[in-house]
Amino acid sequence: MSRFPVPALLRAALLRAAWLGFALGGPALAAPAAAPAPASAPCRAVQAEGEAYTVCTVDLRRERVRLFWLGADGLPYSSLSTLAEKQGAGLRFAMNAGMYDKGQAPVGLYIEDGRELKGVSTANGPGNFHLKPNGIFWVKGERAGVMETGRYLRSAPKPDFATQSGPMLVVDGHIHPKISADGPSQKIRNGVGVRDDGRTAVFAISERPVSFGAFARLFKDTLGCRNALFLDGSVSSLYAPSMNRSDLSRPLGPMVGAVAR
Repeated sequence: MSRFPVPALLRAALLRAAWLGFALGGPALAAPAAAPAPASAPCRAVQAEGEAYTVCTVDLRRERVRLFWLGADGLPYSSLSTLAEKQGAGLRFAMNAGMYDKGQAPVGLYIEDGRELKGVSTANGPGNFHLKPNGIFWVKGERAGVMETGRYLRSAPKPDFATQSGPMLVVDGHIHPKISADGPSQKIRNGVGVRDDGRTAVFAISERPVSFGAFARLFKDTLGCRNALFLDGSVSSLYAPSMNRSDLSRPLGPMVGAVAR
């Protein structure tokens, strides 16, 4: 992704090209990023094993992490730009937050403002979501967690917000046993981990396609998360106003973001 300033006319042309590509079913383009974010911003550039990532860190004592799916009209927000428009300047950053079906509904557990809008899935099946163990990211007050699905069901934390996805990337300090060190699958990926204090949530997105193994090691070795969850690949996108970034993507389901307390 370019870090150089983009003239206004060229930027407009790129955004129009991205919109046309989406309308025709083609791949989405990311909006050009500006200069690196200031030190106080939640998101920053991180290098690990020669790969580039953007990492957004939230201290839950200072900011709220919440999930978004349906707007006031009962329809999915669908895009980060729409979410940002509706939430206003208080939205510090946002990204897609788990897998969803053709109707943009969550595939697994989804809780928003304490209301369970979709139940936990323990089904077997194809695809990343069903690569067991999968897991759940949850937030309750000033605490958060990432738990393997079975453990979540046993502990029943009754969160304010929760989203289920899969596979787990890191489980109790160990990389998911079915994730190879560097497999052939290379995709733009995003995920979430929680530090041991339970008060620091860490979100990451790769800047170019990476393997599952490299992405899991990012959370385990570089970001210090003993538990981390894969959110999605290919559609992975980020809204980070401090970096002048609002990625364009195919229509999204659930999204997660940080807002001021």
